[in-house]
Formats: sequence, C-alpha cells, structure tokens
Amino acid sequence: MPTMRPTRALLTGTALLAAAALAACGTGGKDRQADGTTKAAVPAPAKKRQPPAVQGLPGMPPVLDPKDVYAADRPNRLSPVVKGFPSRVYVPNTESDTVSVIDPRTYRIIDTIRVGRQPQHVVPSWDMKTLWVNNNRGHTLTPIDPKTGKAGKPVDVHDPYNLYFTPDGKYAVVMASLDRELVFRDPHTMARKKTVPVTCYGVNHADFSLDGRYFIVSCEFSGELLKVDTAKMKVIGQQKLPFKGAMPQDVKVSPDGKRFYIADMVADGMWVLDGDKFTQPTLLPTGKGTHGLYVSRDSREMYVSNRGEGTISVFDFQQRKVTKKWRLPDGGSPDMGGVSADGKVLWLSGRYNSEVYAVDTRTGEQLARIKVGSGPHGLAVYPQPGRYSLGHTGIFR
Repeated sequence: MPTMRPTRALLTGTALLAAAALAACGTGGKDRQADGTTKAAVPAPAKKRQPPAVQGLPGMPPVLDPKDVYAADRPNRLSPVVKGFPSRVYVPNTESDTVSVIDPRTYRIIDTIRVGRQPQHVVPSWDMKTLWVNNNRGHTLTPIDPKTGKAGKPVDVHDPYNLYFTPDGKYAVVMASLDRELVFRDPHTMARKKTVPVTCYGVNHADFSLDGRYFIVSCEFSGELLKVDTAKMKVIGQQKLPFKGAMPQDVKVSPDGKRFYIADMVADGMWVLDGDKFTQPTLLPTGKGTHGLYVSRDSREMYVSNRGEGTISVFDFQQRKVTKKWRLPDGGSPDMGGVSADGKVLWLSGRYNSEVYAVDTRTGEQLARIKVGSGPHGLAVYPQPGRYSLGHTGIFR
C-alpha cells in the first residue's frame, strides 16, 4: 500500500499541542489554573547569607559565632574536661596569704588554703585542668587541682601579678607589673620563653580580639594602654589615656569583637576603644572606682563593679549604655569576681571589707555576704562554661 502522508492541517494541530504543553511545563514562571487563568510561580526562598568565617590565630579553636565571641559561654554548657569538678568559689586574700574556698550552694567557707605572699588572682589554665594562684610578692604560682581542691608544689615565677593564656594555648602570659614586663612562658611548666619589656608602668589586665591575633593591655600606674601582636609577641601600639591620673583596670572585648571596654577606677567609668584602629577611646561613666567587668551568660549585658561606691552598674551592649545600677546594702567594696555557671549569681570580692558578695543577676538582690581573709581580690568561680580559658579570673571562649 502507498505510504500515507500527514496533511498540513494535522501537522499544524500537533505543533500547537506540543507548544501548549511546553508552555505549561516551562520556566515562564506561570501555572494554568482550572478556569484557564494563570498564576505566578512561588519563588524559591532566598538562601540565608552566612557571615564569613573568622581567620583566627593559627592553632586556636575556631570562632563559633563571628557575631558573639562568648557563644561558648552559655548557661551550664560545661566542657567534658570540667564536668566532674565540684562548684566552688576560690578567693585569694592578699593580706592573709590564703585562698578561701566557698561552697556556692551553702555560702559557707569549706576550706582555707595556705599559699605564697600576696596572692592576687586565681586563674584557670588554658586547658581548664588547673587553677593557678598568683602569689605576686612571693614570686610563685601555686597550682590547685579543681577536681580535688588540693594545692600542689609552688612554681617559681617572678612578679606574677596576673596571668593570661594565648588563644592557641601555646603560651602563658605573665603580667609582671612592677618588673614592667610581659613574660611569655610555657603554659604547663611556666618556663620562660620570651620576655617583652614595656615602657608603661603597672601592666595588669588584658583581653584578646575576636580572632585572637592581638590583645589589649591596661597599664594601671601610668594610665596607658598597649596593643600586643599575639604571634609576634611584640607591642605594636601604645597610648596615654586622656584623663589626668587615669588608672585603667579590667579589660573586656564586646561580644561582636568591635570594641574593648577598659575599667578606670580614677576616671570612674569605662573607656570604649576600637581595638583594630587603636584610636583614642571615649569615656562612659559608670560609678566611683570602676574596677571589674563581667559579661552575662546571654552576652546581652556586662556587670561593672564600682569599688569606690559599693555599686554594680549593668551595661547593655546593644543600647551601649548603663541601664541599671544595683547598690549593695550596708555598702562595700566590690572588686573582682565572676558569674556562676548557670548565670544566675554574680560573685565579687569586697577588697577593703574582708568579705565576698553574691548578687542575683536578675534582680540585683544581695544573696549573701561572706566573711573571708584580709584583702580579698581576684576570686574565681569554677567551673564555668566554655571550651578554653584565656586567663584572669575566668575569660572563656
């Protein structure tokens, strides 16, 4: 039989049907409904942009959140390293040469440890396994095992006013206040590795940048600030504070890492510093004798101890202002301290009153007032949340 050829009309109809099918399934962005009308296709949800990863100091643990340097410090988020440690408050008494150990559940002293001359601070080690007591005038560090509460053999270290650790865990940094030195040491044996002489007087407190590549140091007796390159172990910036008789103390970086706050007990407030630019800071008044700075567990607020007037100012990071002020009943001299693991209690030493204060962080109510030795100073609440310690009375990341 002869082959049948399709007619032109049949070809045309087939092409039209194919075109209609393509239009219905195509990428034109419209769908045909039952009534013959069309509706716009729902666009795919936009992908959430992730902040760029922080290029931290080589060897340091990765930054968990580029917008919050304290992201690892949430309530009760304890490292496996410290989970078996009993909760204690360790209080160095500078004039009694002892450390009072308080049970925070009962507010009672359960032990008194004899240490070297003039203990200034109790400092958690980078690996969080040891507490180091800084015996400033005794020129030793006394190790305490936080699991047992027992003190070990003192280690010879000259002029250890305060102690920090580089974010990579490679070095301990001794703030040799009267020696006018920053001394980089082995974080375990405390053997001297490098000595960095400084021209300011009274190096005492510090904190590290978000990426750990530099740290800011306060010089108490000459009213100056230093900027130190962590890897090079070198001072790369120095400036005099613009206030006559300035006496800078504690240092804390903001959660977003953009600013450093430096307490000043003569200027009665905090200096607000752009650490990256290291330009002249501005002063934010908080109270007489501003001394210690402690960040809340949600990274929203910072508790500021005003030693000269017996108060605690509450600074809001978002609003960048003091929103509350709590006054200790019967006065006092709130100094250094720390926040409980659950974030509910602020512990502070009463430097000139031989006592320790426990304050409710929600209401500002004084929960306890505990008599200790003479001249209590840099007390440590331990353990605390975090992955590693940068030193002082507990700066955790």
